[in-house]
Amino acid sequence: MKTNNDRARSGRWDSGLVALCLSLCLCLSPVAATAQSMAFGSAPTTQDQPVDITADTLDIDQNTGRAVFSGNVLVIQGDMRLSAKEVEVTYSEARSEIERVEATGDVVLVSGPDEAESQKAVYTPESGMVTMTGDVLLTQGQNAVTSQEMTVDLVKGTAQLSGRVRTILNPQQER
Repeated sequence: MKTNNDRARSGRWDSGLVALCLSLCLCLSPVAATAQSMAFGSAPTTQDQPVDITADTLDIDQNTGRAVFSGNVLVIQGDMRLSAKEVEVTYSEARSEIERVEATGDVVLVSGPDEAESQKAVYTPESGMVTMTGDVLLTQGQNAVTSQEMTVDLVKGTAQLSGRVRTILNPQQER
């Protein structure tokens, strides 16, 4: 009986076994790279869509151009929905546009069928970019990706994950 060393020296490895091992290494282990790109959301969000924010309380500081929404906060723009315990909105100097939205505490971002969770998210309506940090979990159907940071481009419908990225892919079940 030949050992694995004998097979390796003779170059006669079972190609099916090698393919299976490579597939398992690529699909089941944490992603070794520091970043991973993927699609996010079903439809692009445009900057000209209104931003609708609801919450239990609102504190406004006219001097700094900031508003803090607390309790059951929900931010909606087009197909994008963001919820959190607290959201701080910073307005432009002219107070006519939202420059930045920072959400903290049990943050959930939903765009189409995709959902992401984190501890903090910063949304810039002008660029359509959302950066989520702290225990990020992205779910797309039965598949999941975890990382330390995710940047979502709502205009392009893409996401870039970085930090220790781990992907869990579940095969499609026949119906």
